[in-house]
Amino acid sequence: MNVISPLDFSNTQLAFQAKSDAQLKRAYWLYRMIDSPLITRVGPDLLTLAFKLHLPVKGLVRHTLFELFCGGTSIRDTIKKSEELYRYGVYTILDYSVEGEKNPVGFDATKDEIVATLNHGGQREYIAFSACKLSGLGDVDMMEKRQSGGQLSQEEQQAYQRLRQRVDEICAAAARNRTPIFIDAEESWIQEVIDQLAEEMMEKYNTEAPYVYTTIQFYRKGRIPYLHKLLDSGREKGYLPGIKLVRGAYLEKERERAREMGYPDPMQPNKEATDADYNAALEICVQHIERVAICAGTHNEYSCQYLTELMQQHELPNRHPHIVFAQLLGMSDHISFNLAHAGYRVAKYVPYGPVKAVMPYLIRRAQENTAIAGQSSREVVLLRKELERRKKAKQGA
Repeated sequence: MNVISPLDFSNTQLAFQAKSDAQLKRAYWLYRMIDSPLITRVGPDLLTLAFKLHLPVKGLVRHTLFELFCGGTSIRDTIKKSEELYRYGVYTILDYSVEGEKNPVGFDATKDEIVATLNHGGQREYIAFSACKLSGLGDVDMMEKRQSGGQLSQEEQQAYQRLRQRVDEICAAAARNRTPIFIDAEESWIQEVIDQLAEEMMEKYNTEAPYVYTTIQFYRKGRIPYLHKLLDSGREKGYLPGIKLVRGAYLEKERERAREMGYPDPMQPNKEATDADYNAALEICVQHIERVAICAGTHNEYSCQYLTELMQQHELPNRHPHIVFAQLLGMSDHISFNLAHAGYRVAKYVPYGPVKAVMPYLIRRAQENTAIAGQSSREVVLLRKELERRKKAKQGA
């Protein structure tokens, strides 16, 4: 049994050990800007306009948001960042974050790039996972129509089969390279289609190990019963479900659509209900950890601490092969690096792609930091604390 004391997520020396003084200062000032609601509200539109007008802002973005939240412009570019993380015990989740052309050629190109990340990961220990979004692999309107029970045309049926084939090729590459793939969750009106494909792929490829992970968003109602359904399905059909547990990222969009279209809001009534279901899901999974593999994808300190306590209560080793913690690159380093230092399996999402092409991703990260209560302020406080600690350490020397 592990005997552990409560993790100290306020240890900034460990949290920012991978950052130079210059990187620390840039991150501090960038988070100061992100912490401003005005800048976060108008900044994305101004940046988008600047790119459309071909203004010389690419360099500015590359040395600010891009440097903080992305690993590079190509798979090869991410090697330096991934190796750096691995020196401190943190693995990489390779995430091709380009929203490509929404046509068969674009979908195939995205599929090929994701397969390339898995081939890359199969040759490198520090690449623990890759990630994909099905909206980048197939037509969203077709998925929405299929989920709503609409009659698909022959062309749409063929489009669905091509989507299914692309997903199958990706999952086959994951199993072949022994590098699991995360199938990310998306909007509720296409999520059932995503869930069905993910379940099909888990049944096909997870008979020996969890090479395919689906994602459950607990800011939606009714996700605990779905979790139980996956556990039961895995037991009955003889496969190991892989599940990434997240809170969610489409709250305002979901509520607005429900209001406009007049159907019941699928979201939890408040954050407390979301937190309660998320932590209940952690407990359920740990209780059945021999027949499920989980990724706790969260920036919530309490949930991370709670999972470590559950592991201790159930006498699970810190590096249990079915449990990994995950955070986004550039966010919550105080969680990631302190967990890794304590011996837990931790991974960072490392997005990549051409600067202009990953702008939607970068904008979402900036907005997400504002939307998560206190996230940017928390980052600012921790970065300032470490800057002051280093200053005093130098003066003392």
